[in-house]
Amino acid sequence: MEYRGHTERQPGRVARSAERPSGPGAFRRSAEDGDRVELHDRRGAPGCAQHSGGNHRRDGQADDSQQAEPLLRAAEQRDRDAGRRTSGQLNPTDRSRGGDSNSDKAQAERVLDALSAGVILLDDSLLITDLNPAAENILGVSVQRARGSSLLKLVDDEPELQEILARVSATGDHYANELRLSPTEVHADERIVDCRVAPIECGDARILVEMTDVTRRSRISRENALLIQHGAGRQMIRQLAHEIKNPLGGIRGASQLLERQLESAEQREYTDVIISETDRLAVLVDTLLGPGGPPNKIPVNVHELLEYVIRIVSVEDQKDLHFARDYDPGLPTIELDRDQMVQAFLNLVRNAAFALDGQGTITLRTRALTNFTIGEKRHRVIASVDIEDDGPGIPPELQNSIFYPLVTSRTEGTGLGLPAAQELLSRHGGMIEFDSRPGRTVFHVRIPLDTMGEAPDVG
Repeated sequence: MEYRGHTERQPGRVARSAERPSGPGAFRRSAEDGDRVELHDRRGAPGCAQHSGGNHRRDGQADDSQQAEPLLRAAEQRDRDAGRRTSGQLNPTDRSRGGDSNSDKAQAERVLDALSAGVILLDDSLLITDLNPAAENILGVSVQRARGSSLLKLVDDEPELQEILARVSATGDHYANELRLSPTEVHADERIVDCRVAPIECGDARILVEMTDVTRRSRISRENALLIQHGAGRQMIRQLAHEIKNPLGGIRGASQLLERQLESAEQREYTDVIISETDRLAVLVDTLLGPGGPPNKIPVNVHELLEYVIRIVSVEDQKDLHFARDYDPGLPTIELDRDQMVQAFLNLVRNAAFALDGQGTITLRTRALTNFTIGEKRHRVIASVDIEDDGPGIPPELQNSIFYPLVTSRTEGTGLGLPAAQELLSRHGGMIEFDSRPGRTVFHVRIPLDTMGEAPDVG
């Protein structure tokens, strides 16, 4: 796999920020990374040596993968000092400071544990020797269980991370890139992390991996892009529909008048084709325009609605199609326009069935999520409905445009199902997101359960 990150070599030194606070151990808050805290230590320490090979990073982004390294130097013996973790992972070597070194190490451990960035230490075999609480949260595994485990196995052998670790081991260079990880220890969607990898010599550790979870920030950015795409698609649909619909009535009327003047049955077959195709285009235009008027909302049990959709799709010659349910029994009824929601979910489930070509499994999953942002509003609680299939996935070249009208990978498809579903969800203040890779595609339907929203905090 080709590495996507920008490569910039700087032999003999490690790239650091030009702006540093004065004094040893001073803190600087990074404006780019929200609540990330960096610690700059000018004193240096012989305990943990960090290699100064080439520096690989994205354009315009300083490589701060070493932000936790001064803490690691000071925290070599934090396992014994804190009494929280099993001792023996970080060996004491720095005795040069004198004074209250135990206090410094305990303070360094507290700062390391408070970092929002996950810090992971790996040995020569890429096995975990230690990690901080933020890394535990990202990987979904405790430090006791993680020690001695393969980092790659915990993230489903993510190929790009595997390549980066191999390069760092072979070259001693630093690498930074944004990765999509699927932790195997937690049943959750994939996480997007800003990952920095650097060589280090600290006890048994030879590689330092820093991961900052940017899933929420990335999701909000992607969500805004989807909303822009949806707005542009909706405007294009309506303009196109009106331009087509206006002359259709005239074409159909003229064909009927012409048909009356034709005596030959063979000739009337041509006018029949014109009338038939005109009617088909009229139905297509009505589909493009969608139902008119505001939603007629009534209390709806989402699970009953989904079962109704399953019954419809099950009788559409899908003999080898299987449905799995993972419903949240605590999900409350929702104020919805039932007819509109039936159409939206029917489009999504049919889309999954077509992707499977009638053979495979569609999983319907419901959950109540708290403090969730949709567009420009944060909601206290929303209903999330997932439609998941185990098909081949959406082609990469279509993933940035599938909510535009007339975009489809099927020769017999119209490319209207997803835009129509997104339009219907937008009338309820909700939206549709998706994740897709070969073997797994999930469409996430988000519907607010509260009526008011707050401005999001992208952090």
